[in-house]
Amino acid sequence: MYGLGEILLVVVGILIALQIDNWNESRKDREIEQAVLLQLQEDFGSNLAQLNQKIQIRKAIIESSLYILEATDHPALADRDSLIARFSILLVDPTFDPIQFDLSSTGNLRLITNYRLKRLLSNWTSDIVGVQEIEQNWSDVVNEQLQPELNQLGITRDLANYFANDLEADWQLEEASQRKKIPIGAAREPVSATQISESKVLESLVSMAITYNNAANIQSETLRKRIEEILSLIRAEIH
Repeated sequence: MYGLGEILLVVVGILIALQIDNWNESRKDREIEQAVLLQLQEDFGSNLAQLNQKIQIRKAIIESSLYILEATDHPALADRDSLIARFSILLVDPTFDPIQFDLSSTGNLRLITNYRLKRLLSNWTSDIVGVQEIEQNWSDVVNEQLQPELNQLGITRDLANYFANDLEADWQLEEASQRKKIPIGAAREPVSATQISESKVLESLVSMAITYNNAANIQSETLRKRIEEILSLIRAEIH
């Protein structure tokens, strides 16, 4: 009987020790989880700010494209300086380049106790693919078709001069608004507003600008809601 009591005491002691170890491990995991959540809150906040900026850029591209198409429909009323300003906006690259996460490889994903949040974080990389694919398609159009056509037309110097010295927009970063002006100057042989607005190739490319950037913004609105949900869940889990 005495021996059985000793065995029970040893077993109880082992169980208590295991319970203490488990509690300590759980406490450490929760501390790491809180640190991960704080970092995620900062990173997703940055992603949201960048995404909002890209949405505004695409809206400016769409607005400028509609102006150019209006000039195409009424060449006699087209204003050359306004066309140069609008085309310069079409050359702005609105590519969304968010902070990426690889919580699975570090093992930190298992520490996230909120199931919905864990699921959203797991799907983050695939969620941004839809936006980036459309952006890449438009970027290819700009580099392979729009820019060469503008070069051929002879207004690239005017576009560069406007972009470097006159472009102001509410979607620019504060640092960009303070950039130093560069005296590129206007083209030696200015192309008329009529020549610009009557280009059928540009008319097609400008129409594509509306299609691609509108599609990218539709995807971005969905992504923005996803980020806002992630941030809301993170805030609820931070103690």
